[in-house]
Amino acid sequence: MSIVTDTSVKDHSKTTNAMSITQNKKAYHDYFIEEKYEAGIVLSGWEVKAIRAGRVQLKDTYVIVRDGELWLLGGHISPLLSASTHVNPDPTRTRKLLLKADEISRLIGKVEQRGFTLVPLDLHYTRGKIKCDIALARGKAEYDKRHAEKDREWQREKQRVMSQINHK
Repeated sequence: MSIVTDTSVKDHSKTTNAMSITQNKKAYHDYFIEEKYEAGIVLSGWEVKAIRAGRVQLKDTYVIVRDGELWLLGGHISPLLSASTHVNPDPTRTRKLLLKADEISRLIGKVEQRGFTLVPLDLHYTRGKIKCDIALARGKAEYDKRHAEKDREWQREKQRVMSQINHK
């Protein structure tokens, strides 16, 4: 089931009113987002408590394919001192992502194409469970990043001028 929210991005995620925990804003800056998917994530108890406390970072995180499975690399979850007393926590361990088999095979096929990669976009709660939105994306060239920044600045300037006109 695909829900098209924008004419350019296919959204395969099932999020309707999910509460966001953290976002990977750098992914939107560095990549063109082609398709979005919502994946479950395998976590241990101390990781869930730390994420609920907001001690997670997705800045330099990426997704790899290994043995027909998707894995989240580079995500940093800082352990709580009170929650991880009996275990030796590894804040940057590799975490398995859970998707349906047909979604995984479709993503693997597209990632093997030249220029596509998988990046995590955000962590959020869906019905009490922690989920990770991942995206099939293409890297942006430097001029694309500059063009996007120009567009953002133009939109801000346009909004500022319109608000000044409306307040007069």
